[in-house]
Amino acid sequence: MGYWYLSVAIVAEVIGTMALKASNGFSHLVSSTICVVSYATTFYFLSLVLKTVPVGVAYAIWAGMGIVLIAVISAVIYKELPDLPAVLGMGLILSGVLVINIFSKTSGH
Repeated sequence: MGYWYLSVAIVAEVIGTMALKASNGFSHLVSSTICVVSYATTFYFLSLVLKTVPVGVAYAIWAGMGIVLIAVISAVIYKELPDLPAVLGMGLILSGVLVINIFSKTSGH
């Protein structure tokens, strides 16, 4: 169940971060509210994850997937295209998440 909670936490974080950008410094009520609710949801579900998944593994997956998803979505929505070093770095982050999930004995599955 921990990895399902982690998926919810990642999606909520991505929604919250995209809403943060749209809030324009918390000057738009709707996107600001979405941001705050999304981050509250993120941390609630992340707290549930930590009951069954080691904190280092959970945080690495949560942060890594959040970075990659936010970069992809912001490239599509805001036309903020990452350069080659950024893409390579995100590829390494994604590779690290895969290594943890496939090979680590501490990943909790």
